[in-house]
Amino acid sequence: MPKTVMIALFIACALVTGCVSSGTYEAKKLQAEGLEKSLSEQQNAYQKLSAENASLQDQLKKLKADLGSTVQERDLLVKDKQGLEESLKSTADAKNKKIGELSQRMGQLEAENARLKDEIAQVQKQKELEVQKTSKTYESLLDTMKSEISKGEVTISELKGKLTVNLIDAVLFDSGKAEVKPEGLVVLQKVIDILKNVKDKAIRIEGHTDNVPIVGALTRRYPTNWELSSARALNVARYLQQQGIDPTLLAAVAYGEYKPVAPNDSDEGRAKNRRIEIVLVAKD
Repeated sequence: MPKTVMIALFIACALVTGCVSSGTYEAKKLQAEGLEKSLSEQQNAYQKLSAENASLQDQLKKLKADLGSTVQERDLLVKDKQGLEESLKSTADAKNKKIGELSQRMGQLEAENARLKDEIAQVQKQKELEVQKTSKTYESLLDTMKSEISKGEVTISELKGKLTVNLIDAVLFDSGKAEVKPEGLVVLQKVIDILKNVKDKAIRIEGHTDNVPIVGALTRRYPTNWELSSARALNVARYLQQQGIDPTLLAAVAYGEYKPVAPNDSDEGRAKNRRIEIVLVAKD
């Protein structure tokens, strides 16, 4: 309300109620002005407080929204934390189980390796003993058959535990014959005396010939060199059995002309190919 209007209303009131003194009038006027000023100040304060209240309401609304978002984030984090804890526990349990299985398997493998090492050591020891026995047999044959070796009638070789006594056919057989002649039996007996002590080897009697075809009446008995080499090997094997060699250790094999040790283009080469080989090998 305008200031002049309020003063006029105040004066009018004073006139209605009666005449007042000038002093009283001034006092009332001052009082009205004071009230107007106070009202204006209160209105300004109200407006300021209203604006402040509106701002606080906005802040409160924003804070409530932020709080709701924070609570949601917290709930999600709690849920994620629980999920991670469960996942970690599950992973840890699985790894612990795997570690236990691997530890058990390692223990089994260590035991198996120890067993295999022990077995290898035993096999190696047995192999060394067999080589020693073969070497001893080899040395005994060399010593026993010095005369035949010096004459070139017999050769003896040892390679990787395989011992071979090679006897040319002229020592054991007459030409075209498969029966061991008396002089050949003497030579065989020297071999037999050594082989009687061999119990852990197979004894293979191998018959070999040259490549000269069998002709004439002899073919009725020995059509080819296969038959001749077979008959000679069997006769030698049979004589070894008769002299006490365990027949379960014996085998007779015929190679005929197909496993030569020298070319067949000379008398000397053919003579080397006509032979009986007594071979000591590991048992099957």
